[in-house]
Amino acid sequence: MQLKNIFTEGAITANFIADSIAKHATKTEIGGHNIFLGQVRADQIEDKLVVAIDYTSHVEMALEKMHEIREAIFAKYPLTCMHIHHSLGIVKAGEICLFVFTSSKHRKAAIDACTECVERIKAELPIWGKEIFEGEGYQWKENN
Repeated sequence: MQLKNIFTEGAITANFIADSIAKHATKTEIGGHNIFLGQVRADQIEDKLVVAIDYTSHVEMALEKMHEIREAIFAKYPLTCMHIHHSLGIVKAGEICLFVFTSSKHRKAAIDACTECVERIKAELPIWGKEIFEGEGYQWKENN
């Protein structure tokens, strides 16, 4: 079985997001979309400023787990489609690192499925972020 690749090298661009939305105009059975965009924050940690996050993953394991999550969400909600994209590599503060896009006949399913998908990605996928500080230094990010 070919697992769907969710990973994008670097930031997820506004053009990519806009194109993804535009492609759904022909799917006239859809009544609601929900989109989550995760953006890298310029957090101040003690006296250091986060300027980027360098994302790494155990890709094969992450794709297998994402397939399980995707199947469970499709079984639970009446979705038309669901798209997930997560960055790998360096993403600068202010750039998008996670794009989850769900669509359904009615808005509630799209909203609930998107929320559950984001929460499960954060809790279950083997993806790690190294917060890069201005100047020099880094620390491993903790999800919360």
